[in-house]
Amino acid sequence: MGLFRSDEPRTVRLDDASVTLKAGRAPWSLWADGFGRLSVRALQLIVVVVVLAAIIFAIQSLTLVTIPLVIALILASAFQPVMSWMRRRGIPSLLATVITLLAIVVILGLLGWLIVWAVRDQWDDLYSQAEDGFQQLLAWIQTLPFDFLQPDQLQEWVDKLTGFVTSAQFGSGALAGVGAVANFVTGLVLMVTILFFFLKDGPQMWEFLLRPFHGVNYLRARRIGDKTTTVLGSYVRGTATVALVDAIGIYIGLVILQVPLAIPLAVLVFLLAFIPIVGATLAGILAALVALVANDWVNALFVVGVVVLVNQLEGNFLQPVLMGRSMKLHPFVILVALTVGTVLGGIVGAVLAVPITAAAWGVIQVWNGPNEPARWARPKSPIEA
Repeated sequence: MGLFRSDEPRTVRLDDASVTLKAGRAPWSLWADGFGRLSVRALQLIVVVVVLAAIIFAIQSLTLVTIPLVIALILASAFQPVMSWMRRRGIPSLLATVITLLAIVVILGLLGWLIVWAVRDQWDDLYSQAEDGFQQLLAWIQTLPFDFLQPDQLQEWVDKLTGFVTSAQFGSGALAGVGAVANFVTGLVLMVTILFFFLKDGPQMWEFLLRPFHGVNYLRARRIGDKTTTVLGSYVRGTATVALVDAIGIYIGLVILQVPLAIPLAVLVFLLAFIPIVGATLAGILAALVALVANDWVNALFVVGVVVLVNQLEGNFLQPVLMGRSMKLHPFVILVALTVGTVLGGIVGAVLAVPITAAAWGVIQVWNGPNEPARWARPKSPIEA
């Protein structure tokens, strides 16, 4: 077979008919060079961004459905071991579901009552003491030999922060779309209903969704479902346990240091523990400000030491045991997830951002096999790189 030069016409025979191809580049060759490949990747990226934007817009438009759905999925994943244990003991599925659902409602109800009881009567004192402590901190900063912050500038920041916290915008954002009582009740009823079906028929519902998949794709979808349930369940159980230990440890420290409002501060520590990194920092600052006003700056430093000690013990010993490697996310990833979740969903988004991110990373870790991550996410050796 002869070879053609690139600048000569070519003649080929197709079904006894001679066809002459003109010299020059084929049309598709325009996309084969570096610039063409870059253009294709840019178009693919634009399509992905548009699809993600459409999904986010749909989620934000349907928060009354999506938020109860996600919360129900997380709670069902957390109590899945309880359901499995009762089913192995021969308890009918309906009875096991009713028992588990009642236990969830009782636990959440007791937690809500404890929060209201602990904070209701002492919230005004807690707020005023924290504000006084912040003012004392600002006064101390102004005595420093540095001239990088002017008193007027500090006061302007304080006024802006106070105005934002007391504004309707902050309240609506904190409630994340369920500010109205009717919407809250509707979302709560919907969440309980979805949770009932997830507990009772969760595996069957997932199998129904997997019917279009076959072979390798079916096995991958099964791994995705199992990994998502495992990660979400581990997150809720681990975070709740860690939050309880943090609250008890800091409460004991505050009682020993004779800091007032120890119970509401411990409750806030428990709640803020569900927001990683940021929550523990806010709780420590609030406790230190109260100690600064009620006692003195030495006592406030001891409170900071107690908070740091409890957080270090929790982060280095308790979290790895309770959550395992499936929840091991870099702090930078957690901060980015928290920021995105807060922008998109307010306080609810901040709480849900980290478990959703951890579940997504867990899915990537089992994409090609039970212990085989997706090819692009595998660690590379210098030779492979």
